[in-house]
Amino acid sequence: MTETLRPAAPLSSPPPAPLLAVDRAAAELRRGGPVVVLAPDQAPLLIQSVEGVTGDSLERLVHLSGQPLALCLTARRTRLIGLDPGPGVVAALTSDLPLTADRMLRLADPGTAEDMGGVGRIDDLSVVPLLAGTVADAGVQLAKLARLLPGIVTTPVACAETVRSWASSRNLLVVEAAAVLGYAQTAARSLRLVGEARVPLVEAENTRILAFRPADGGIEHLAIVIGTPDPEQPVLARLHSECFTGDLLGSLRCDCGDQLRGAIDAIHQAGSGVLLYLAQEGRGIGLVNKLRAYRLQDAGYDTMDANGQLGFDDDERVYLPAAEMLRLLGYSRIRLMTNNPFKVDALSRHGVQVEERVPHVFETNTHNLSYLRTKALKGGHLF
Repeated sequence: MTETLRPAAPLSSPPPAPLLAVDRAAAELRRGGPVVVLAPDQAPLLIQSVEGVTGDSLERLVHLSGQPLALCLTARRTRLIGLDPGPGVVAALTSDLPLTADRMLRLADPGTAEDMGGVGRIDDLSVVPLLAGTVADAGVQLAKLARLLPGIVTTPVACAETVRSWASSRNLLVVEAAAVLGYAQTAARSLRLVGEARVPLVEAENTRILAFRPADGGIEHLAIVIGTPDPEQPVLARLHSECFTGDLLGSLRCDCGDQLRGAIDAIHQAGSGVLLYLAQEGRGIGLVNKLRAYRLQDAGYDTMDANGQLGFDDDERVYLPAAEMLRLLGYSRIRLMTNNPFKVDALSRHGVQVEERVPHVFETNTHNLSYLRTKALKGGHLF
């Protein structure tokens, strides 16, 4: 019998304003523009992504604010360049010497530092630790959401009028720190089904693909449903983060392509199940940053140290979207195909009952052996 496809849910209300504000601010950072980040009881900051800095853009920031500039990096990156961020999650770096665009890039980007002879002197730099939840923390998180390096140039906004009026008169976007820090959770909880179709696959002909989009129109996550899973029974499931190089090109640097096709085949052999294809490339750092990490791996860093050199955590992924998709599909109990116990814990925290961890292991090759060894020794993966 041909299954009737469900219609996409209509838009019932406009997207939440905070989501749109974060989207617009992230887009502005990506094109090299400045934005204002504010929060109650904190000094607002005018920020720009360190990737977009030029001599002219720094002059514009100083002209707009009339205040000194600082470079804000994650605590992890700060330690790696030889400075102590103290208890902060972010560190603000200042100097009595000019913080030029070239110098900021050397400090923030290990790839650029390698090309330009290292980070250079650091003895003139002063470090101010900044805690989680501060405006600077939100600014760095905004750069991550924009899939840029986690580094920003900041300058305080001091004006006699309201910050929003000051920003509006200068054509600057404003975003609240709370909206940035809560974006991932808010976007995940707003996911809705926007499209569905039958897509016969080589490994599994009886397959449907369902697309789930957040309310702000962000990137879709996909559910690949094979067969007809019984929601009254534990559903065989796999969470798979997209990997352009492995899934599409067959890269030998990782095992992602093998895991993707192997999961589809295993679910088909089991009779039914679901694979969630999550838009979280490179453990959540994005494709461009993943390529930067690959270059660092070629220079001798392992996969997790390379992410750290760029200023990212070992794993930047968020698993609430997966939990929400399972909920929308009607699956509350699953048998999870994974080698990563953290995924089991993360889904459990979001209300998904993981009744069994199903091992998901494939043969290594000379190119991914070190990568898989690092995941086992440092990431706790079970092989």
